[in-house]
Amino acid sequence: MQLDEAKSRFIEGWGTLGSAWGVSRTMAQVHALLLVSVGALSAEDIMEQLQISRGNANLNVRALMDWGLVRKELRPGERREFFSAEKDIHRVATLILQERHKRELAPIMRVLGEIRQVEPSPTVSAEEAQAFTQMIGSIQNFAEFADRAAATLIKADENWFLSTFMKLMRPRS
Repeated sequence: MQLDEAKSRFIEGWGTLGSAWGVSRTMAQVHALLLVSVGALSAEDIMEQLQISRGNANLNVRALMDWGLVRKELRPGERREFFSAEKDIHRVATLILQERHKRELAPIMRVLGEIRQVEPSPTVSAEEAQAFTQMIGSIQNFAEFADRAAATLIKADENWFLSTFMKLMRPRS
């Protein structure tokens, strides 16, 4: 397989994976393009290579910057902005985990905490209220477990043992 074909297939595959993460396919494709690019790319480069509009390129680059996955690079004498992706895939995974925690897990944990206790009413039996409370409690327990696991992974860089372990687990290039 030629490099151009492999690059194209990776960008498409990463776009599909991004959809599963809850981000737009185009956002994931922009990220993939920047991941496999040797140097920083301008918005024009991104537009040309992905065949997307300037607005779409800028919107998705800004979103990736908000996630911490992409950074802007300034070049002396250049008016254009250039963008590059974080290349350390373990750092990328940590950043994605942090953002997903903030956008998905934290909000549902707040809701679960608010609705955990319900009282029977004239239209709801004590049995129904108890079943609801038990189910919400089970979901909340699982969400708390996921929260603790995510926090452990996110803090791995701050913890010497886990940080060393993660470095040992990285594949050698």
